[in-house]
Amino acid sequence: MSLTEQQLEKLSKVQLDESWKYGLSEFLLSPKMDELKAFLVEEKKMDKVIYPPSHLIFNALNTTPLNQVKVVILGQDPYHGPNQAHGLSFSVQKGVAVPPSLRNIFHELHSDLGLEIPKHGNLTRWAEQGVLLLNAVLTVEAGQPTSHQKQGWEDFTDHVIDVLNEQRQNVVFILWGAYAQRKGKRIDENKHLVLKAAHPSPLAANRGGFFGCKVFSKSNNYLKQNGIEPIDWQLDA
Repeated sequence: MSLTEQQLEKLSKVQLDESWKYGLSEFLLSPKMDELKAFLVEEKKMDKVIYPPSHLIFNALNTTPLNQVKVVILGQDPYHGPNQAHGLSFSVQKGVAVPPSLRNIFHELHSDLGLEIPKHGNLTRWAEQGVLLLNAVLTVEAGQPTSHQKQGWEDFTDHVIDVLNEQRQNVVFILWGAYAQRKGKRIDENKHLVLKAAHPSPLAANRGGFFGCKVFSKSNNYLKQNGIEPIDWQLDA
């Protein structure tokens, strides 16, 4: 895709890792992206509190560049409580209580790999090793879960998945719950590994299908089989 000087200038203003910009440029330069930005501007004009803070909206993509992605863990939308969301799916900042879904993830991690249950919920160490912690929707209004759905973020993150699907090989996609699994239908399972299980939220996990899914060991086994350095899932190392 050949870009004009005007388009390049517009892209330069997007606070997004360079490795993602070109692959996502079609969407970033589209009217849909303009509409999404206009929606967020209007929300802020009405003094609504939006999570995560603006500089962390693209945190997942900025922490895990395109050419470093080994595993994708797909979430739905950010946590909507104070100081929780920081742009990585399922993750909370240190000092914030670990949410129930993440507690269940840690229990499965312990059961699967025998690792100690972390003392905090910050998953940045995973992201820095190549685990793309991507929410389908990247913003939310404080106290209003799913409030920013159907405003354009789903199209944006579809493009993220498409870029990974087309430009990378042997990526592990971890899809917990029906929402993530619907979004994952665009993934070529001949090129990548798709692991599906129930969502880790207490309601879904307790019905069965999450505990015992062993996605952490399955991911590492697949990466090793394809000559890729596995993930060190221990957060407190």
